[in-house]
Amino acid sequence: MSTTTIDKTNTDSYPMAGQCPFGGDRVGGAFGSRPALENWYPHRLRVELLHQNGLAADPLGPDFDYAAAFQAIDLDALKGDIKQFLTSSVSWWPSDYGNYGPQMIRMAWHSAGTYRIADGRGGAGTGMQRFAPISSWWDNGNTDKSRRLLQPIKHKYGNALSWADLMVLTGNCALEIMGLPTYGFAGGRLDAWEADDATYWGPEVVEMGSVSSFDEMVNRDKRWRGKNGDAEYDLENPLAASHQALIYVNPEGPYANGDPQGSANDIRVTFTRMAMNDEETVALIAGGHAFGKSHGMVPAKEIGPPPEMAPMEAMGLGWHNPKGAGKDTMTNGIEGSWTPDPTKWDNAYLENLFKFDWEQTKSPAGALQWTPKDPNAPRTPDAHVAGRSHPLMMMTSDIALKVDPEYRKVCEKFLGDFDAFTQAFSKAWYKLTHRDMGPKHRYLGPEATIEDGLLWQDPIPDAAYAPVGEAELADLKQAILATGLSVSDLAFTAFSAASTYRDSDKRGGANGARLALAPQKDWAVNRRAVPVVEALRGVMSGFNGGRGDGKQVSLADLIVLAGCVAVEKAARDAGVEARVPFTPGRVDTTQALTDVEMFTWLKPVADGFRNYVDDGFAAMAPRLSPEEMFLDKANLLTLTAPEWVVLTGGLRALNANHDGSTLGVFTDRVGVLTTDFFRTLTDTNLIWEKAGAAGTSFALKDRESGQAKYEATRNDLVFGSNAQLRNIADAYAGSDGQRRFVADFVRVWDKVMMLDRYDVKGHRRQGPMAA
Repeated sequence: MSTTTIDKTNTDSYPMAGQCPFGGDRVGGAFGSRPALENWYPHRLRVELLHQNGLAADPLGPDFDYAAAFQAIDLDALKGDIKQFLTSSVSWWPSDYGNYGPQMIRMAWHSAGTYRIADGRGGAGTGMQRFAPISSWWDNGNTDKSRRLLQPIKHKYGNALSWADLMVLTGNCALEIMGLPTYGFAGGRLDAWEADDATYWGPEVVEMGSVSSFDEMVNRDKRWRGKNGDAEYDLENPLAASHQALIYVNPEGPYANGDPQGSANDIRVTFTRMAMNDEETVALIAGGHAFGKSHGMVPAKEIGPPPEMAPMEAMGLGWHNPKGAGKDTMTNGIEGSWTPDPTKWDNAYLENLFKFDWEQTKSPAGALQWTPKDPNAPRTPDAHVAGRSHPLMMMTSDIALKVDPEYRKVCEKFLGDFDAFTQAFSKAWYKLTHRDMGPKHRYLGPEATIEDGLLWQDPIPDAAYAPVGEAELADLKQAILATGLSVSDLAFTAFSAASTYRDSDKRGGANGARLALAPQKDWAVNRRAVPVVEALRGVMSGFNGGRGDGKQVSLADLIVLAGCVAVEKAARDAGVEARVPFTPGRVDTTQALTDVEMFTWLKPVADGFRNYVDDGFAAMAPRLSPEEMFLDKANLLTLTAPEWVVLTGGLRALNANHDGSTLGVFTDRVGVLTTDFFRTLTDTNLIWEKAGAAGTSFALKDRESGQAKYEATRNDLVFGSNAQLRNIADAYAGSDGQRRFVADFVRVWDKVMMLDRYDVKGHRRQGPMAA
């Protein structure tokens, strides 16, 4: 019998106390550790992003009624608390000039300023400044301190006051205590509860492991085409900011080169992409810079990392300054104030900008800035040391307003009419901070300013008639069927009207019947709807004409009702009786109340629901696939992955393709609400082959005979190629899927038709999981 001798001088030869005798005593990762799916498969369609900010992340639950909670707040008392705080100071972050107002204006401005018109994302609506990546952008330096200073007020009012509303309201209160008559304030912003890992903020890749300096974090090399000032100079869509990690433009000029005209070029592109015209742009810059100061006392390399990279003991605060706060504060690197009285609303900014010649200099942190050439120019007081003063300061982006001919005209107008400047800034600030809130029905509180003359609010007139009831709806349904319009045409038209909605800024939707107005009526993707709309106008005219009971039907309601009629008939023909919900009350707007330029941004370059891809898509979006744009659209419609799948399958069965083609219409029973799309898509006896070298179209063939059966696009095949989507399709492809499919499709159809109906929906949580 043999024995084994253990050499106890070699500690690797036997297990230590607490060690597993079979190894595995080293831990290399945990839940969420890298590498993850995006590392292994970077081109995988991230369907799970549709479930961001879902109910599971929300501590308040689906039944919390924010509107009721907010309306119960005494707004005057709340504003009194904010204003009292604004003129105080704490030792760990002392206020400049004894007034936190300018600091809070910057916080609110930067919260709202991420908005962009191209896809409606960004803005103050969900308080995303609290989360990465926005919380740690260089341009948001020290906004973390502003929010932390507001923490006691947030705690006092609890969940009845969202962070998103508090930040904007604090900006308003700051303006008011310094003398600006604000245009109004509306509450109703619902907080997000997790970071946004999906919004595209630009192509520039920055390794954040040790980034803290301006030059490392702020770059623009990949988002622009052409050279600044040239005709082909263009910023990539959907971006608005001129640089990665900035809200607007580099205050030192493009590439920090001190070029005022180049800065003006960037300002115009950026502010236009943020839905501001030249007058609004000048008003915002000149008005915002009437207050406070810029901070640049310490070189950027000496400042600690942003909040998302700060050590745990910093408790979410970043940009640690080893020299402290107050007089040594460092934010964007530029040092000084624009006016002699930085806590008073006046016209001194524009007066000094135009009265004096300015020369370039450097801040203590080394940033490029401008100072008056005249040694007798007014000076500005030190923000913390009594009796000390400094020369006035301008940024390159300020000098740009004086140099650019069009901006100069606006400046001169405001110089000659301070009242006009005051009104312009007040209204531009209101637009800036409310642009992403959507229709007026979402506005809460006694200070909400609601005017049908504000085109950026996409106004819809109030109805001047009584809405239709059940009896009238029955008559209208019969009149719609009597037109002879096909189920496919009716469904396509209703979906085309409703699917313009985007939850990012609550714009679009069927209400208003803008499908019948420019620019939507002229879009290639909507051409199929034109004769349908005209036929429905005839139904409307026949119903409304000569009625004596005061009831009328709008074209907007009729378009949606026609879609409901189509779905009910399609379900009935599939052997399932279904009643599609319909909520009347939509009103038709007018061409005069439709901002054509702003609505043009809603025009799709790809829409997978209607199997549409613009002819120039490959050139416009060389790094994107049609299915990625499809996912983007599903997100804007607040769809979950199951809702996305079931809606697409139903639209294919109905043949809601933009051109009426048979692409993806995997059935010989077109217009019948069957599960044929899912059964064909998952049929193992069928194979797919590319129909062209580009890989955008495909032929479906029998595996044995090779006989072609159907044609499809990438927007069809993605539901079979993506694992998550395929498994959802399987749930409807089986023998027990038909009734479930019809019921689920009707529910999602109604959801899409109602997305913009804030006139009847409450302010409970709206989002991907709030169906």
